[in-house]
Amino acid sequence: MLTRFHRFSPLLFVLLWSTGFIGARLGMPYTEPLTFLFVRYLAVMALMLLIALTSRAPWPQGVRAWWHIGVAGLLLHGFYLGGVFIAISLGLPTGVAALVVCVQPLLTAVTAGWLLGENVRPRQWTGLLLGLGGVALVVANKIGSGFGVAALLSAVVALLGITGGTLYQKRFCPKFDWRTGVIAQFVPTVLVTGLCAWWFETGRMDWNSELVFAIVWLVLVLSVGAVSLLNWLIRQSTAVNVASLFYLVPPCTAIVGWALFGEAFSQLALAGMAMVVGGVYLARQ
Repeated sequence: MLTRFHRFSPLLFVLLWSTGFIGARLGMPYTEPLTFLFVRYLAVMALMLLIALTSRAPWPQGVRAWWHIGVAGLLLHGFYLGGVFIAISLGLPTGVAALVVCVQPLLTAVTAGWLLGENVRPRQWTGLLLGLGGVALVVANKIGSGFGVAALLSAVVALLGITGGTLYQKRFCPKFDWRTGVIAQFVPTVLVTGLCAWWFETGRMDWNSELVFAIVWLVLVLSVGAVSLLNWLIRQSTAVNVASLFYLVPPCTAIVGWALFGEAFSQLALAGMAMVVGGVYLARQ
């Protein structure tokens, strides 16, 4: 059973992570990005606290452990999700946002050598470049114009957040209990996001069934399910192997969008999906 879980856990992570756009698409019209994320983070902490106390999970030991897990969480959740949501709210097309964030595997490969001592092989470099090209084809029809520098910079902040968070966690806190570790990750994320929402936004939330469903979906499927899997994958594999999985997110998101919302994708996108799959296969050791 453990071997089967090892084999299918990367695919399960990609599938869960790819559904994140459902919550964003349903919830964003009724609130502001940071306010939306702040409520989501509070709900995650409340749920995980209940799970941790009920199961008597071990807590991180010492201030140093809390600090490292918190920094990793702030980068992985606060900067990454905050950057993506703000970029989209400022008018950045989802295709551009996906393309910017999908530079992450290459950026991770460049820095993993000197920071983590990981040896990136020529075959992996080929796979990373092939995957990035495939992502470009998948999102080509969604790349438009009409966005400003602020929107693009927000996407770059998201890119740096997910890359830095993956490397930081792999280097300084690769092992922690997922139940209490998620709480430690979200403590600084809630504080920073809440302060930014209070300072820059009005706190508007037009409560309705779609907004409630979006929050519940993002809390249970993304922040609990996918994030727990991500933490487990970072602990079990190399940073480059984990980062390469994010190439699969735009193709899976396109398929989910087609299945749920009837969003069409071209033959060019299909070719890009094949390139992405081949690239990830080459990139993963």
